[in-house]
Amino acid sequence: MKEYDIAVIGGGPAGMMAAIAAGKASKVILLEKNPDLGIKLLLTGGGRCNITNNKPIKKLLNSFDNKNFLKHSFFTLTNEKLLSIFEDRGLGFIEEDDNRIFPDTEKSSDVLKVLKDCLDDVVISYNYEVKSIRDNFIINDEIKADRIIIATGGVTYPQTGCSPNNYFLTSQPITDIKYGLVPLITKKDLSDIAGITLYDVAVGYKKIKVKGNVLISHVGLTGPGIINLSNEISKDLSYDILESKEVEFDEMIAIDLCPDFTRDELKEKFTKDFQDKGKTMVKNYLKMFLTNSFIDFFLGEINLGGETQLSRINKKSKNRMIENLKSFPFEVVSFNDRLAKVTIGGVDLSNINPKTMESTSIPNLYFAGEILDLHGPTGGYNLKIAFSTGYLAGLSAGEKQF
Repeated sequence: MKEYDIAVIGGGPAGMMAAIAAGKASKVILLEKNPDLGIKLLLTGGGRCNITNNKPIKKLLNSFDNKNFLKHSFFTLTNEKLLSIFEDRGLGFIEEDDNRIFPDTEKSSDVLKVLKDCLDDVVISYNYEVKSIRDNFIINDEIKADRIIIATGGVTYPQTGCSPNNYFLTSQPITDIKYGLVPLITKKDLSDIAGITLYDVAVGYKKIKVKGNVLISHVGLTGPGIINLSNEISKDLSYDILESKEVEFDEMIAIDLCPDFTRDELKEKFTKDFQDKGKTMVKNYLKMFLTNSFIDFFLGEINLGGETQLSRINKKSKNRMIENLKSFPFEVVSFNDRLAKVTIGGVDLSNINPKTMESTSIPNLYFAGEILDLHGPTGGYNLKIAFSTGYLAGLSAGEKQF
């Protein structure tokens, strides 16, 4: 039986960073189910790898529900320290809108190469699926470790090797597991308008509003506004994909197509324009508010002819236009789960020490990354969680040796 100080299970961003942090002071083995490391990392940012979000730490933490839990890990591996790991090996960065950081080569493969280069002191076992962890941290009856770090990720993107079984390798309590950052499937068939983008709109669900572009797909809605709102819908629903992957519901969302106008401002503008531009057809007038290719669909939904002149539109129809511009409804009935980017839920944080990532009930057992009940919006937040919690877990496990 081979013996190690630390065994890291999972070769994604969190696992690699944990092994890097721990490997400097300990005998470490990294166990990866796939034939290579970082399979999911290569997919992030559309293949460009949105490494982190470069907001100041305090502002960055405010983007998370569990900011108090993440505080220590974010301050342990700051963005400056994280980026220096790559810069020291010749990889530069570009910063885009909303403080998103990408490698200047725009290739996620270059990020992965740097991480692999940092694993020189680590033994890596590929195509190794961990099926059991017995007492005294004996893995598959083959490997004995003094300490274990579990960084196996969530259960979305099954093609990357993630498995529901990873949640049950130990007796650590877990919360309900749900889809996160996922497109929505609508009740209405939208295939005729698929490909249309609604720019800079605000999407609402109950009392929650999220700003961002919305893309209409063949089966429903996607784009940043929808993807981020989907987290709120998912958290609000009662389900667990470990029990059933089929999730059906009936919820209404509403898109504010004119977020820069209040209802009163629209009413005032409509009143003036309908008088001054009375001969203008409504389909032409709406070009100042809507994407051209969406106008016919919009008018069809509110039962108004596109060639109707403004002067011939009665008060009831005008109010209906205003109401739908500010709150255009879509009935959503399920998640497009094949495209879920992250997993909501995981190892219960109440049983994890946020200053070390160590289990409070099982000594010498650590967790990092998406297997924890942590998640953020799009824009580099989730990789930031993976790198920071992985680094803290590896550092803590390595220091415990002395």
